[in-house]
Amino acid sequence: MNDPRMVFCKKLGKEAPGLPFKPFTDDFGQLLYDNVSMEAWQMWLKESPRYVNTYGLDLQSDKGREFLRQQMKVFFGFEGGDLAETAWRPPEPDDQ
Repeated sequence: MNDPRMVFCKKLGKEAPGLPFKPFTDDFGQLLYDNVSMEAWQMWLKESPRYVNTYGLDLQSDKGREFLRQQMKVFFGFEGGDLAETAWRPPEPDDQ
């Protein structure tokens, strides 16, 4: 059985199993393939619907795809800056 391809994950700051394929066919897809672990990618897949829902993104439009791609660059640490605000807020811990 083949061992998973290992990458140094930019998001997690550690060596971890990498993506099994490039998520996009362009240079950004290659950047993700070379520098993002499967664990971090799964984190993004859970996070990204918050942006789509909060901003009503149309991912068939260039503007919607570019907005989400920009958030992805910040999320994985390829660019500085803050992630856009989303409507979702983590639950407050109980005061009990």
